[in-house]
Amino acid sequence: MTDAWHRFRQRLRRDENGAAVVEFAFALPILIMFIWGIAQLGMVMAADAGIQNALGEGARMATLFPAPANADVKAKMQNTLFGNFLGSYVIADPVTTSNATGSYTDLTITYTVTPNFLFFNGPVITMPRTKRVYLTT
Repeated sequence: MTDAWHRFRQRLRRDENGAAVVEFAFALPILIMFIWGIAQLGMVMAADAGIQNALGEGARMATLFPAPANADVKAKMQNTLFGNFLGSYVIADPVTTSNATGSYTDLTITYTVTPNFLFFNGPVITMPRTKRVYLTT
């Protein structure tokens, strides 16, 4: 009986059937986490593109003559903003400043998101974006 048992154990040690399934079971959660993380990063990048678009549209509107109201510029930025998949946006009121060289308006949008990597949350990402629009008088 011990000789048959010894041969069975040797044959079992050399048999690699099912090894790929075990390795795949170990690697699958990590692979899924990486794919999900790449998707999360893509959503953050889409939000950044949406912010840049909204700032550009707000800047175009702010340069019109006669100058539109700040509330109208903010509404234009709100209406052209896209990419809100995960986080939240804060659109600041446009700030117009005049000095000896002229006047300008600062447009600001801040995006805040906490990425979720399935098994844990990532760090809070805060992306403030500002565009300065020089106004003609």
